[in-house]
Amino acid sequence: VRRAVFHEITRDAVTRAFECPRELDMSLVRAQEARRILDRLAGYTMTPLLWKKIAPRLSAGRVQSVGLAMIVRRERLRLEFVRASYCDLSAEFQAPGSASPFTATLTETQGKKVATGKDFSPDGTLKASSGAVLLDGEAAGGLAESLSAPAVKWVVERLETKRQKRRPPVPFITSTLQQEGNRKLGMSSKETMRVAQTLYEGGFITYMRTDNPVLGTSAVQLAMRCVTAQYGAPLLASSSQSSAAKKPKGSQEAHEAIRPAVSEDGANREFRLPRETGLSGRELRMYELIFQRTLASVMIDAELDLTSVQIRGTPPSGDDGLFRASGKIVVNPGWMRAYDTSEVG
Repeated sequence: VRRAVFHEITRDAVTRAFECPRELDMSLVRAQEARRILDRLAGYTMTPLLWKKIAPRLSAGRVQSVGLAMIVRRERLRLEFVRASYCDLSAEFQAPGSASPFTATLTETQGKKVATGKDFSPDGTLKASSGAVLLDGEAAGGLAESLSAPAVKWVVERLETKRQKRRPPVPFITSTLQQEGNRKLGMSSKETMRVAQTLYEGGFITYMRTDNPVLGTSAVQLAMRCVTAQYGAPLLASSSQSSAAKKPKGSQEAHEAIRPAVSEDGANREFRLPRETGLSGRELRMYELIFQRTLASVMIDAELDLTSVQIRGTPPSGDDGLFRASGKIVVNPGWMRAYDTSEVG
């Protein structure tokens, strides 16, 4: 008995696997047997409890039981949560010669930082180690009134701009597809997987249940060819820099990342452009998302200028206030040409 191994469901990968099968690795066999035993040890006791307490026909094993335990612990923390109230201030500024105002948030007053949510303990009290000042409604209103006076002196204390490179996102795995399906398309996890299943069954995408964000060699080449055709060769990353080629620690590599399936028309093997699929509605939007993310993963870094400013207001009497704001300008969009980072709506 020998084993044929392939991590991408393509003609070339499957053919190579059967041409070069390997010997069985008994360590891997025993690991699979251990997982099966754990499934039974956990599942045979947990599953009846799920039927009784939640709903019939549910099942649990080594993964679901741990997941359920995490949810229970999180729910207990939520029930123990103690509410605390705090206020903050924001101010609108407009630079000379600028048509657009910007909003800054109060971060310091009386020489101390203003308390935010992370400065509170689980019992709802302000952490002594935080060194923060707590603004209640009355204090915030008084500070806002004193800083709104015409005699307030405003000074830009700090203005800093830094150039930042942003790596392209890796291709989709199951969890990131669900997250982006919700963030960008407004779909629930269940709806995302239902639409992805439809696309997979229709031959539009590869298998959608995977934890491996690496593309197969042939898929990387197809994605790079598509980027060259759609956006030009200068936006193409080298093979060593491509986000699609880096294997993360812990990935099982059972399947490659979620990507467009290959359209084979004679000698031509290409990713289908969204407008060429004949899809519509949710299926088209989901295919576009997967297509764009796949292309972005083999493109160059985006470059942004990140600007932060600190503005202090000092009234003739009363407490001063330090406001901070930040913004960004895309200098070189790079992979952002293919993949829109904005949210739904």
